[in-house]
Amino acid sequence: MQFLHTMVRVKDLAASMHFYCDLLGLKEVKRNDYEAGRFTLVYLAAPDQFETAQQTFSPTIELTFNWDSEEYTGGRNFGHLAFAVDDIYALCKKLQDAGVVINRPPRDGHMAFVRSPDGISIELLQKGAPLAPCEPWQSMTNTGSW
Repeated sequence: MQFLHTMVRVKDLAASMHFYCDLLGLKEVKRNDYEAGRFTLVYLAAPDQFETAQQTFSPTIELTFNWDSEEYTGGRNFGHLAFAVDDIYALCKKLQDAGVVINRPPRDGHMAFVRSPDGISIELLQKGAPLAPCEPWQSMTNTGSW
């Protein structure tokens, strides 16, 4: 058995691509439009997995965009997506500056949670050892749920 991908339904493909690619740094591996089914599939991979994902079945995120509007609820019912990051403080600052709410700040220099434009919970984990706790993150409280 081999893990292939996690599928996430999105309401606004442009907003989701901005979040996952421009803000989180994922790269588009491939995209398929299905005219008859009226949907688009976009596969994304982390930068260090991008080359492998293009060549083989490497773990990716599949964004499914249905062209006809549809309301999705319960985005948290599957759990969350998790990414190891080089500098959790720098990424959280970038996300915050772009208007993304840091639901669970990286107070411990190790873990944070944010949500995608579709309410999908995203866990950010510091690669290697946790960074030293620092402000403004250390005293920041949780916001909402993750």
